[in-house]
Formats: sequence, C-alpha cells, structure tokens
Amino acid sequence: MCGIVGYIGRRRAKEILLESLRRLEYRGYDSAGLALIEDGRLLIFKRAGKVAELEGMVANTDLQATLGIGHSRWATHGRPTDENAHPHQDCQGRLAVIHNGIIENYLPLKQELQARGHKFTSETDTEVLAHLFEECYHGDLEEAVRAGLKRVKGAFAIAVISKDSEEIVAARVGSPLVIGLGEGENFLASDIPAILPYTRRMLFLNDGEMAVLTAAGVRLSIFSGEPIAREPRRIDWDPVTAQKGGYKHFMLKEIHEQPQAVEDTIRGRYSLEGEVFLEELDLSAQKAKGIRNIYLLACGTSFYAGLVAKYLWQDWLKLPIGAEIGSEFRYSDPYIDEKTLVVAISQSGETADTLAGVRKAKERGATVIAVANVVGSSITREADGVVYTHAGPEIGVASTKTFTAQLAALALLGVYLGRRRGELSPSRASEILSGLSSGPRQLEAILRKEPEVQALARRFYDKPDFLFLGRDLLHPIALEGALKLKEISYIHAEGYPAGEMKHGPIALIDEEMPVVVLVTKNSVYDKVFANIEEVKARKGIVLAFTDEINKEIEKVADQIFEVPQTPEVLTPMVFVVPLQLLAYHIGVLRGTDVDQPRNLAKSVTVE
Repeated sequence: MCGIVGYIGRRRAKEILLESLRRLEYRGYDSAGLALIEDGRLLIFKRAGKVAELEGMVANTDLQATLGIGHSRWATHGRPTDENAHPHQDCQGRLAVIHNGIIENYLPLKQELQARGHKFTSETDTEVLAHLFEECYHGDLEEAVRAGLKRVKGAFAIAVISKDSEEIVAARVGSPLVIGLGEGENFLASDIPAILPYTRRMLFLNDGEMAVLTAAGVRLSIFSGEPIAREPRRIDWDPVTAQKGGYKHFMLKEIHEQPQAVEDTIRGRYSLEGEVFLEELDLSAQKAKGIRNIYLLACGTSFYAGLVAKYLWQDWLKLPIGAEIGSEFRYSDPYIDEKTLVVAISQSGETADTLAGVRKAKERGATVIAVANVVGSSITREADGVVYTHAGPEIGVASTKTFTAQLAALALLGVYLGRRRGELSPSRASEILSGLSSGPRQLEAILRKEPEVQALARRFYDKPDFLFLGRDLLHPIALEGALKLKEISYIHAEGYPAGEMKHGPIALIDEEMPVVVLVTKNSVYDKVFANIEEVKARKGIVLAFTDEINKEIEKVADQIFEVPQTPEVLTPMVFVVPLQLLAYHIGVLRGTDVDQPRNLAKSVTVE
C-alpha cells in the first residue's frame, strides 16, 4: 500500500525523507510528496508520478528543515493527480497530514465540515483528517489528533505535523507504523526498509496506539491517553529481506497478506442488515431490474474469479450469466444491447484484451462495471462504474492476493445487484455478507497450516504432471491451482471439472500422476467422491483438499489437507490459498524464480 516516512532530529530532513521514499518504491505508488517545517513555515511539495519527479521539484531548494514527513500514494479515493497526492493540509496551512488506509465515514464527515465552511482541494478521504484536526487544534497537536480520531471510522496509519510545534504525532488502526530510534533524532515509517539505513532499533505501534516523536525521544500512549512503556527491538535484516518483510520471496509475502487484502476490500462497504455500499457505482434499482443478461469479462487468473462469480450470481440474480475470456470475447459476436451488463475484471486495469472487450460492449450500448486494483487505470476510466479492490501493489508476477480481493469485491457486487433487483431478501443478503465478513479470519487459519503444505510439496515436487479436479464453485479453483503450478514451477498441470475426467483426462492417470481433488460438503460431494474412486482404480495418487475429513476420504486418499468449513461464499477463497502455497513451495524446491517466472509479465498490455 502507500508509504509513510518521517524524520525529526539535527540533519536535513529533505534528503532523509527522499531516500526513505526511494526505499519504499518496491511497494508501488502513483504520487509522492513532502511536508517540511522551516523557520515556522509549513512547506509542502507533492507531485503525481515517481519519487524522482518529486526530487527534481525540490532539487534547487536550499531547505534546512530538520523536521518533516513524506508519503508515496497508491490511489484509493481520487485519481492519481498532484492535488490528490499527500500531504494534505488544513484551511489555514498550519497542519499537514499523511495517511495510509481507508476512512470509511469520510463522506458524511466531509459534508459536515464543508457545511461549517471548510474548503477542500482534493478528492481524497485523507483531507478530512486535516480539517478535523484543525477544528480540534488549540496549540496541543497530540490532543488535537486524539480528539479528531474519536470521530473517525476505518483503518489508518497517520503522521501529522504543525508549523507551531517541533514534533511528529503518529497513530494507527489496522495499518502498520514503525518508529526508528536514533541519538538526537528519530524516524517514522510504514515499513522497516525505509529507515533501516539509519537505525536498527525499532518500536512497533499496535492498533489503537499513538506516538509523539521529538528529537529527544518518543512517547507512546493508547488513544484514551494512558502512557505505554515498550522496549525497542533490534532488526538485523539485510535491505532486500527487509523489503520482503522477512519473507524469502514477494510471492510468499503476498500470499500471507491475503487476510488483510480481503479485509481492506470489504471494510466499510456493507452492513450485516444486508446492504452493500459501493460509492463508485450509481446504478439505480430501475436500471438494475432492467438488466437481461450479464457477461463477466477477464483474462488469466481474473477470468477464474469471474467464473466463481458466475456460479454465485446465477443463484443470487436469476439471470443468464456468462464468463468470457477477453481475447475470445473481442472477436466473437456476443449478444449485447442496452439491457446487457458487462463486468470487466482486471488487476491492472490495463489488460489489452479485456479493454478491447469493454470498448466493444460500450459500442453496443451495454453498461460496463470495472473491477480493478489500480485507480485511474484505462478500464476504470472507460467503465460506467467501478468497484476497486484494495489489495495494494502486488510485486510477484503470479496473482495471489489480488485474486482473493477480486473474489471479495465480486461477492459484494453480486449482493449489491441482487438487492437492487429484488432477488435477494435482506435476510439472505445478510447471511451472505456475514459469511464474507469472516473471510480474513478463515484465511489466517489456513495460512497457519503452511507447514503441512510444505510437506506435500517435498513429496511431489519432482512429478512431471499434475491433474486438478473440482466441481461447481471449486471448478474455477481447480483451474487456478493448475495455472499457479504451471506459472511458478513449470510443471505441466491441467485443471478440469471433475465430472469431465471420464471424457479424456482419465487416460493420463497412472501410478505416477498426482491428482489434486477439491472436495466440499457444500456441493456434489458424492459425485466428487466417485471421481476419487475412479482415480484410485487407475492407481493415481490422490491429494484431497477437503473441508471434512471422514472415513470415506481417509480410505481412498493418499494425502489429505483439511480446510475450514465455511459459508459457500468463502469456499473458493479457503481452497485457493493452500494451492497457492503448494505451487510456491514446489517452485522453490525446483529452483525457479517464483517472483518473476520466465516468459511472464505482470500486466499484459498488448494483444
């Protein structure tokens, strides 16, 4: 996600902040900025684009400031523009704020502040904080931040400075902040690599905690004001390991970030009374009821997310729904008119074939909704509405956290459409959303079982072929599991609907063939169990991923991995995570470059 840095001490802050922002560039961002306090003046420099452009902006300035904050932004609210870049300031130009996360109630707060005369200059949720703190500021910056945060709902890591004080005030809920301790100087960052060259002694803020940094020291407290005593930790990571958060590869780090990616994507967008709030959409109930057919349009892993949505939405929306590969859709002659809804799914928002399909649909009068991870990308600009995933930048080429975030966003969109069409009752919608809300917790439970997946990888990493089987909601996950193994380990793997095994793939099965079978009690269990018996009858090796271990499964499976029993909406998520881990660990054992597999690009922007 976004990057936060801060410095207070005796050295020139400009150079330290710029270098710290450069060390966070691996995270991805679309704009950057600095706020410095010099001679009682608040100086702000910010620019859409790379840190190098910000550096050019301040290159010829003789800035001696020894106090400042910096930010690199990954857009969530508002386009990537100079105005939307951080830091943001209050009406009087006294305070500057930088922020990572999402302020859920920023719209009502903004309207309330505007009604009292506050002037906003950006489209961001963050600027609300600057004006809230302005109203609470009477000379004590710490108390102003403490009072303002009482009004705020959401996830945030913030840093605030004032031209009237020699301190940095920081606070966090749900987004990380780390403090670096020096001699006569102190540092602030959202991630360790930013400040690792300057100090190895770190303090980590927990949720609901604040910090006040001065040149002389650091004071910690909880939001209500009670002080906290905490010993610093020494960090001995090398800089590259630090970028990866201690993980060996970005892919593994991003697999482990999935609970947070799902949480960030659904947070503030639903109520357990069955309502979904998607501020980027403006789809009336009348227009929703007029939809006669839906196409889910995507490529690669995003296409499999669309397939999952198709299975769920058919039940929720009672409409003809097709999941279409972008490169096929653009050259076909699909039935599209003004009653058609096209949902274009793309992590980057720049996928060439999906974008071409969007343009074709628009030409024929369809309504287009984009599901994307990058604000301001081409698909989001050309669509009629957008549902953003909030997975943050994904460095590994193989999609992991962006896939689960897409599943979460598509579930929200499906309930949103179902409620507007009148096909989902409040109680049914509430049931679905309640299940979705437990997603982060269930994903965390799966990730704790990683050693079991490593053991499977050690047993099967030298096999030349794999077959993945699943039915219903798990058919797309079988396809995704096979794709991940191909991408990461270069092993030949096929994903199939389990019922199609007898129509060809069964000819491949012998005593050397591992067959990964996805089995859930939620759907057609008996049929899938019959498929397992067919594999065993041909001496195939069965790896059963199941949400219920019973005597039947134990009798026929060679290896069993148990996932938590979950509501239907979460079934694809909890099954895909161990398959991602399996592909990752097999790739590592085979010595492949799991972060940058051969011949692959993160975003396919050409046909």
